[in-house]
Amino acid sequence: MTKATFGLMEKARDELAKRFLNLKERRELTDDHAKPMHHDAQWAHIPEKFCRFDRHPGYEKMLVPQSAADRLGLVNPFFKSHDGVAGATTLIDGRTYINFSSYNYLGFSGHPKINKAAKDAIDRYGTSASASRLVAGERPVQRELEEALAELHDVEDCVVFVSGHATNVSTIGYIFGPKDLVIHDTLIHNSSLEGIKLSGAARRSFPHNDCAALDSILGDIRGQFERVLIIVEGLYSMDGDIPDLPRLIEIKTRHKAFLMVDEAHALGVLGKTGKGIREHCGVSGKSVDIWMGTLSKTLASCGGYIAGERALVQNLKYFAPGFVYSVGIAPPLAACALEAIKIMLDEPERVARLQERGAQFLVLAKEHGIDTGLSQGFAVTPAILKSSLRAVKVSSRMFESGINVQPIIYPAVEERAARLRFFICHAHTEAQLRIAVQTLASAH
Repeated sequence: MTKATFGLMEKARDELAKRFLNLKERRELTDDHAKPMHHDAQWAHIPEKFCRFDRHPGYEKMLVPQSAADRLGLVNPFFKSHDGVAGATTLIDGRTYINFSSYNYLGFSGHPKINKAAKDAIDRYGTSASASRLVAGERPVQRELEEALAELHDVEDCVVFVSGHATNVSTIGYIFGPKDLVIHDTLIHNSSLEGIKLSGAARRSFPHNDCAALDSILGDIRGQFERVLIIVEGLYSMDGDIPDLPRLIEIKTRHKAFLMVDEAHALGVLGKTGKGIREHCGVSGKSVDIWMGTLSKTLASCGGYIAGERALVQNLKYFAPGFVYSVGIAPPLAACALEAIKIMLDEPERVARLQERGAQFLVLAKEHGIDTGLSQGFAVTPAILKSSLRAVKVSSRMFESGINVQPIIYPAVEERAARLRFFICHAHTEAQLRIAVQTLASAH
């Protein structure tokens, strides 16, 4: 070992020793003179609301109407426990109620054939797909459902997600980006709004069902963006009206935009055989770029789907996070939705009766002077009460009278648009509709 090397080693040893002594002194100083600072002292300047869930603004906002309801002796209208199948009637706390808070439009939830399809799928495949379909593989019933949905919408292909809300969030969030524009009806569902946020695209809205305004906005700003997506609903779940689909198709074609139609409430309700707004309006399914729908309403299952051209579907299947990184639809859920489609097409009289009952309810409500807003009588009709408190009160009175109907209050809608929302099922009788309207008229 050279003298120079030895000198370097000595220097390194001395430096290490010095660091050790400094560390030891710091530790001794901490132990003897300054106990470790607790978070409440170190971060005393941070407000409590940032580290307690009971100070979260959402929770505090929830307490306000809850407290008001307690003072007025009103029954909490939310999270009621139903025992059994909920359709035209439901069982709550041992009492049977006429029920207007179910999307069981065609009576498929609880249908013997659909129950059997789900049970058979459990026997064959089990209760879960376990993982993403890219990882765990396909089950034939999953693809059979997608093929049936594609045929229903008259398009090339379809992909099924495990949640309707996540379908919109993941599809819009993945397909569109910061250089794009998404323009939507002002009454569009929250899931689309969340998807737009995720995408980073510019967002604009147009007045409800105002195609002229949409056309004008696109005429002014279309050239500023790469892709443009127009989003509407086939049947608006808050107001019960439908858009002018042929006009929307013309507008989207002229402005080189994509058109997305959310059929969550339209499937099974519109059209002679329940195929939705395209059947109702007599247009080709291929004239709409993106068909979205849910499985939890008419189809008596759980999940959502996107139907359209094969390029769109394949893109989503390989890259959309909500599909790639999420478990595939459970086989029994796929099986019961598939069976529901078959029965709907085989028994169009269910759709006809639903449409008849929806129209009857709207006529009765108007005859009793009830403000039904924009409803066209397609299974969804609101009773506009213009006050959240009033809506809760009327809902409570109707519940006491044996009628279950949910209030829709601020911030879900504007305060002046607070309402009760009636969902009509094909199994409702005309007598039940009359009782409900008469009770509402006397309660509000």
